[in-house]
Amino acid sequence: MTIKIKKIVINFILIILSFVLQTTVFRTLDFGGIAPNLMLILVASNGFICGDKAGILSGFFAGLLSDILFGTYLGFYALIYMYIGFLVGKLHEIFFSQNITIPIVVISIMDFLYGFICYVFMFLLRGRFDIGFYMMNIIIPGTVYTALIAIFYYPIILKINNRIFDEEQRSAKKFV
Repeated sequence: MTIKIKKIVINFILIILSFVLQTTVFRTLDFGGIAPNLMLILVASNGFICGDKAGILSGFFAGLLSDILFGTYLGFYALIYMYIGFLVGKLHEIFFSQNITIPIVVISIMDFLYGFICYVFMFLLRGRFDIGFYMMNIIIPGTVYTALIAIFYYPIILKINNRIFDEEQRSAKKFV
């Protein structure tokens, strides 16, 4: 199996695994109805570690999976996750992905932005103007919970991507 195909398959498995964990295990471990957004952690991590193209692709497929199974509009979550993967992927060249602090802060900011965008398009445009309630009971607790889980989940994703990268480097040395 070539390295590119292996990378795609592993990322696909990570998307499925994150989705299953988010919708089953972490729904039972919720706090006040708030569960962490593992899909966002995965998309932001892929963008941060591998760049904007990987972030866009993983964001599209993660969002499409969410749209198909839980979304009211097809493409809504896919578009949000794609933009998150793209924005975080632009930071790939600026910051060092091995430092855990910056990715966790970026994931937290993106989760806050995700919650705010969902509020604007799903509630505000329908005439529900209680942003204070939504902010204090859904967005901020969800951001904190996602950041806490990202502290443990980001290093796993980083280790998997580093292993694939090392394998690519070994494979490239064989041909030189």
